[in-house]
Amino acid sequence: MVIRLFKFGSIGCLGFIWDSATVYGLRPFTGLIAATLIAYFVAATLNWLLNRLWTFREVESFDHPLRQWARFLVANSLGFLLNRSTVYTLFYFFPLCRDYPVIALAAGSLAGLIANFNLSEKIVFRKTISSAPSPNQTSNVQPEPEKTSPTKDAA
Repeated sequence: MVIRLFKFGSIGCLGFIWDSATVYGLRPFTGLIAATLIAYFVAATLNWLLNRLWTFREVESFDHPLRQWARFLVANSLGFLLNRSTVYTLFYFFPLCRDYPVIALAAGSLAGLIANFNLSEKIVFRKTISSAPSPNQTSNVQPEPEKTSPTKDAA
């Protein structure tokens, strides 16, 4: 679990970079609030992809990638609320954060990290059961041992 959390956090750091770059890139065109909303979905999508390929690669999932991506966004909505409420609160109370959004974005990322990790592990990247077993799957049913009756000659 510690290794997974480290990997998830590492990808989260990359997500912070994508989030910040998107905010700074879109801010002149959309304004700060819209840029931070769009940036969240850009970063969340890239984070989902890298977590799927690296952090949780050993988890067998038979879900369609788009279904898993949507579940990632829904499951991480608590992290989104923690993240963006922190960001917008800092924008509101601290003019420095409006001038340098990266400060608020970093605080928001930290606020959502643990919630996102726990929900991703339990809801998104979990082993799923397919409707039909694949050829590589083996049955978990163990054959019953043969019952023998005691013999009279055992004396």
